[in-house]
Amino acid sequence: MLEVRSLEKIYRKGRFDRTPTFRLSADFMIERPAVVGMMGPNGSGKTTLFELVTGSNAPTAGEVKVMGRNIHRIRTDQRDRLAIHYHQSYQVRHFRSWMPNALLQPAQSDYPMVHLFDEPQFNTQDGYIGFMLDFFRRLRSEGRLVFLCVHPNERFHLEILQEICEQFVFVQKGVVTTLPDYHALMAFEPAQAYLGGLLKERAA
Repeated sequence: MLEVRSLEKIYRKGRFDRTPTFRLSADFMIERPAVVGMMGPNGSGKTTLFELVTGSNAPTAGEVKVMGRNIHRIRTDQRDRLAIHYHQSYQVRHFRSWMPNALLQPAQSDYPMVHLFDEPQFNTQDGYIGFMLDFFRRLRSEGRLVFLCVHPNERFHLEILQEICEQFVFVQKGVVTTLPDYHALMAFEPAQAYLGGLLKERAA
């Protein structure tokens, strides 16, 4: 469903000063519908990765394929029919391209196959979390791929991830690591360092 191949995004100081200031690298594949948890420190490249997957940001190298189709060769007004990126306010990201849509390919899809939720707000009011989890499960049951990017600052955030996510992506300093399950995430040293006090609170 999603192929991220030798993907790289490099930000530089300026148009004439080409000194790199940040580099994101990723290479992974997800073949089947799933709910995937993503986490990592602020500024590590999580949102940049989401933007690259949906085509709202252009890669420096490599490619992203959604359902076998290069997202950056799809018409900008149809890319959200393949992959859609929701911000905290659930606003959808817009797309930019220097190439006219007339020279790009149609999406050949009416409904996004990949849904990327960027730090959704899990309100603790009665029933809201259950409603959101049911929504994510319904997307998966319909054959969609769901990403949940969460910045855990409460213990229940980890409990949500453990309950709903089948695999994980951890991003740190531009390095993207895929992990097969929650146990592997908890055993991953960078994740342990990132979660810090939450893990101690959970153990207590």
